[in-house]
Amino acid sequence: MGASKTDFFTEEQNELALLFKALANPARVAIVEYLLKVDTCICNDIVEELPLAQPTISQHLKELKQAGLIKGTVEGKSICYCVDKETLQKMENYFSKMRIHLQSKCC
Repeated sequence: MGASKTDFFTEEQNELALLFKALANPARVAIVEYLLKVDTCICNDIVEELPLAQPTISQHLKELKQAGLIKGTVEGKSICYCVDKETLQKMENYFSKMRIHLQSKCC
C-alpha cells in the first residue's frame, strides 16, 4: 500500500494542518472566541450565544475537541468546555516563527 499524503510531512506540519482545518469554519472560530471570552462554559451557553442549533454546535465542539483546540470535562449532566492553552501556545509559536522570518526578509 502506498504512503498517505501526511507521511511526506513532519508531525508538527500535520498537527498544525489539523488545527487550521478545524478553524476553517466561522462557527468554530466563533465558538473558540466565545470560550476565550468566558474562560469556561457549558454547551447550552454556547447555544444561547450563537445562531445555530444545539446538534450543530455539538458537532462543531466535537471537531474542535478532536483537533485538540478545546478540552471538555463532564460536570453532572453537562460538559464544560475550555480552550486548550498548550495547543494555542503551539499555534502562537508557529506564527511567531513566521513573523520573525518575515522581519528579516523583503518581498
